[in-house]
Amino acid sequence: MNTRQIRKIRDWNGATLAAAVVLFGCAARAQQAEPLPLWPHGAPGESPLAQAEADTSGPRGALVAGRSVIRLGNVSSPTLTVYSPPAGKNTGAAVLVFPGGGYSILALDLEGSEICEWLNTIGVTGVLVKYRVPAQQTSARKDAPLQDAQRAISLVRYNAAKWNIDATRIGIVGFSAGGHLAASLSNHFDQRTYAAVDEADTVSLRPDFTMLVYPAYLAGRHGAVAPDLTVTSSTPKTFLIQAENDSAGVENSLVYFAALRQNKVPAEMHVYAEGGHGYGLRPTADPIANWPVRAAEWLRHIGVLGRSQSAPGGK
Repeated sequence: MNTRQIRKIRDWNGATLAAAVVLFGCAARAQQAEPLPLWPHGAPGESPLAQAEADTSGPRGALVAGRSVIRLGNVSSPTLTVYSPPAGKNTGAAVLVFPGGGYSILALDLEGSEICEWLNTIGVTGVLVKYRVPAQQTSARKDAPLQDAQRAISLVRYNAAKWNIDATRIGIVGFSAGGHLAASLSNHFDQRTYAAVDEADTVSLRPDFTMLVYPAYLAGRHGAVAPDLTVTSSTPKTFLIQAENDSAGVENSLVYFAALRQNKVPAEMHVYAEGGHGYGLRPTADPIANWPVRAAEWLRHIGVLGRSQSAPGGK
């Protein structure tokens, strides 16, 4: 689904390009693959939902930065879509993107395809993961999305050479509920939550790095991390961004960062006074809108960026 229109964009090196125009009608189609099913014979334990998959926003859906948002609901057939950067700009790094939506819908463009397109501008392959929402009443709320997340990173790592990706530089980014899903994957990589279905399920589930953007559901009671998240010294190095006035609660980032620090996991956190929740990378007047600059700096600092390549691993 192509969602980008011709418009002004922010130069992610920091400057604003007043006349910059991105023709994603052609460029994105040239680099974006067709969605691939996560599961060869259907998702485990899944039955078709009564309603068809559809954008649930409606004509009165809330706008973000003056633009509409695709709020995809009734997802029972999860997929991944690979957005590849131009060959000459490809660093070999890849990031799986988990949109938010309260585990009820997916903000598919705001926190999905638009993020993949930005990742391409810094030489990173973006992989949009369309995971199952909403959870069926017969299963725990977050079980199916975690199965989809585990399966997605397995497929990306298994196909790394085919997709011109370095299998040792595969990270994840999640927004809001997608941030919780990314944190779950970051701490539940030692055991699969589903029975292996093919050879892709033999590779490592562990992300090499994690980015959490205005995450939700990370904070438990009494200033502790949510009980379903067990941070250890093996948790991947992590980048966090959140606003103090975030309606989801800045405590989500604060308690998670404290747990990372306690376990000596390298982490970087940026907390801003204002910015709210659910802005993606659409430009606003708040300084937090520059978070992609900070994220790219962090990726360079940890050695993810900086190498152009013609083959996986820069060889």
